[in-house]
Amino acid sequence: MTDEFAITNLEDVNEEPFPESGLPHRKLTQPLGCTEVRLNAVTLLPGQFTALHAHERQEEVYVAFDGGCVQIDGKIYDVSPRGIVRIGPESVRSLRNETDDREQTWLMIGAPPHGTVEDFGEYKVSKE
Repeated sequence: MTDEFAITNLEDVNEEPFPESGLPHRKLTQPLGCTEVRLNAVTLLPGQFTALHAHERQEEVYVAFDGGCVQIDGKIYDVSPRGIVRIGPESVRSLRNETDDREQTWLMIGAPPHGTVEDFGEYKVSKE
């Protein structure tokens, strides 16, 4: 593999439980050889949601492959399939599957000012 590009498929990356939520995530940063951004994918079953969290200096972009809901600062927003959401660093956020019958997959992209693949830098789980 060259350092200039990489190609992978979600199914080719093993799921690992995310430390805070225990939900299985596909950590895409290393398989793609990313050095400036962090990428994860999560597939939420009906009723599942990611941990409420915020970042001190990192904005995030979420891509909803199948649509879904995102909670930002206590308010829930519907996101259409292939919808894209940008969230500023300090807003408390969570991805949510509010359906009764289908999985929803999200791609999560962040560019932390510092940190590693294992340590996302200034990540903090919210008690809200």
